[in-house]
Amino acid sequence: MKEFTPARLRTFRRDLGDWYQANQRDLPWRRTNDPYRVWISEIMLQQTRVAAVIPYYERFLTRFPDIATLAAASDDDLLTAWSGLGYYSRARNLRSAAGQIVAAGGFPRTYDEILRLPGIGPYTAAAVASICFGQPCAVLDGNVMRVITRLTRDDGDIQSSRTKLRVQQIAQNLLDLANPASHNQAVMELGATICIPREPKCKLCPVKEYCLALASGLERELPVKMRRAEIRRVRRTLLVAIRNGNILLWQRAHDAAMLGGFWELPEPHQLPEAKSAKLLNKFSHAITNHIYDFRVVSARVGHVVLPLQWTPLEQLSALPLSTVTRKALLGAQVFPSYTTRT
Repeated sequence: MKEFTPARLRTFRRDLGDWYQANQRDLPWRRTNDPYRVWISEIMLQQTRVAAVIPYYERFLTRFPDIATLAAASDDDLLTAWSGLGYYSRARNLRSAAGQIVAAGGFPRTYDEILRLPGIGPYTAAAVASICFGQPCAVLDGNVMRVITRLTRDDGDIQSSRTKLRVQQIAQNLLDLANPASHNQAVMELGATICIPREPKCKLCPVKEYCLALASGLERELPVKMRRAEIRRVRRTLLVAIRNGNILLWQRAHDAAMLGGFWELPEPHQLPEAKSAKLLNKFSHAITNHIYDFRVVSARVGHVVLPLQWTPLEQLSALPLSTVTRKALLGAQVFPSYTTRT
């Protein structure tokens, strides 16, 4: 980078590193360099907020404390432990990768080897390789993209492959080769806590003197995201039918393209003769470019046929419930023993 002479690059790395050591958040996955635990955290953090991940991370590792235990997990155990995090293919890819790691006799130690595991892309491979094995691989996630496009005043569309390739190269040039683990985490931390999307906290930034966007007054204009998918709203109704301590549910096929193996509440088209009693809850749930507006209604039903089945309420906590079903049950507040589950 022409803006960074060797001396300036050294001071940039030092300033960033000193700030990180003094200000990093105390997150459970930062207390270890065990590749299994770091890998689990990185997969969970995809599309999920840090605060939401922490309790799932801790429960997941209690249930699956090592790679061998995860590799041997049943579908129901795996999905129950992941239930609520969404993007459930992540969990199945974790188990598949765990099986390969066990078969190979240990966790792969290089970027290329890690990248070959199911469910692992360039970012996760770089994160695990650098944090756990000291490999000189710069990470590139949304936080890093934002930091670097502002540092360099790059106004390219961050969704384009050309911009991503350019920013990846800059991230690699900035990387502190003597301490890639700390440097990568520092850049991500900067993007998560200081160089935030709408109102960056530039006065608190440890590297503000290097930022071309700030010098030009463009820090709120960058990064540039040209394409925006149209948001569609969809209305749906879920039915809550309870009889003699049982609730009516159905389970998706384990090989279903989406949410395979998860249990759901029925909808009116599955129970055309059901009599609605009262509205229990309303909530919205966003998935990619769709917003689903759900009504949760109590219902009286007669004869039911498969795949619908009566399920004991006491078994709910042991079932892999979809996020939507979980929200519906908790919001309706009709199962006190279930609502206490975290």
